[in-house]
Amino acid sequence: MKAKHIVIIGAGPAGLMAADVLSASGMSVDVYEAKPSVGRKFLMAGKGGLNITHSEPMSDFIRRYDKPDWLKPMIDEFDAQRIVAWMENLGVPSFVGSSGRIFPTQMKAAPLLRRWLSQLKKRGVRVYCRHTWQGFTDEGYLRFTTMDGEKRVASDTTILALGGGSWASLGSDGAWVSILAAKGVAITPLLPSNCGFKVTWSPFMQSHFGKPLKNVSGWVGECEKKEGEAVLTTYGIEGGLVYALSRPLREEVLEQGFAMLYLDLLPHISEEQLVLRLAPSGKQSTDNTWRKAGLDGVKAALIREELPKNRWSDASCIAACAKKYPIQLTGMQPIEEAISTAGGVMREALTEHLMLCNLPNVFCAGEMLDWDAPTGGYLLTACFASGAYAAKGVLKVSATH
Repeated sequence: MKAKHIVIIGAGPAGLMAADVLSASGMSVDVYEAKPSVGRKFLMAGKGGLNITHSEPMSDFIRRYDKPDWLKPMIDEFDAQRIVAWMENLGVPSFVGSSGRIFPTQMKAAPLLRRWLSQLKKRGVRVYCRHTWQGFTDEGYLRFTTMDGEKRVASDTTILALGGGSWASLGSDGAWVSILAAKGVAITPLLPSNCGFKVTWSPFMQSHFGKPLKNVSGWVGECEKKEGEAVLTTYGIEGGLVYALSRPLREEVLEQGFAMLYLDLLPHISEEQLVLRLAPSGKQSTDNTWRKAGLDGVKAALIREELPKNRWSDASCIAACAKKYPIQLTGMQPIEEAISTAGGVMREALTEHLMLCNLPNVFCAGEMLDWDAPTGGYLLTACFASGAYAAKGVLKVSATH
């Protein structure tokens, strides 16, 4: 017998996708959201252009996650091609950017979200905003605080899609951790991911804060190099390149109290070629020599920050520094300032259908699960995929009862 009444708590990408799959199967679905409107973090993610997924082969795609074996069955069922098809079905075409990232043609999240909500409404999905989940009553009801006081809701099946612990102002505040932990659910502590890291810059660097550091590569320990951009800030360094390396950087910080990030400021030429470019030529100034070699702006400032002035005319020394520029990171930005979080409900706490072992008929999806991924479409893909997977799990479990 199918579940009669399904409650989804959390109206982000995972929760709405679960509602999408279940309502398409004819199920009665209610969605509860703490904030005054739905999809707030989704809309923020698309503010500068909604990178919804990535077109790279699955063999490469799945390696971006820290737990590929767990996530692969979920993403196999809702991969990049299916996300593109799902958007097209909503009347939202997409395109593949030069980096392989996939975007809706209009770039923004709002048009997609409007069409999605319209479809869910037509299928009878009911959305209740300003309902903050507070856990369970002794009788098994769901407890919510609302503007009209406490509300108790009966549910045959519940899907929790409450997000991680970053961007609390948008709804992901991690308050669910203590609720589930009290029920004996095993949870890996939430930690910042895709975040900035702290660096102690000298006053010399202040004029370069906020300026992009373009076309560089970076690495941590034995990790493979990543190419991208970064930005120097008053507190340290952030940006796509740093986010791509945030997992090994975080692990180093937690293990030894600091981490070493190495940058190649000119990744497309060899150290030997750079030495030749930096060789003094006639009456040319140091600044002009460096600029012609590709070391100007922020890159030149970094070299001056690292090397004493008596080395600024030593081509070999400058080249070696530029090709392996060391930055000591002394800590991470707070979790509330991170783009996403690592940690969450452990795999061992869930059945193969993403149902909590300790709480029958309660499923979990999205960023509240214990997985981590960089930006680039991987976060959203896993949220969509796990939301769809949990919904299919609900259908499978309810069909056997």
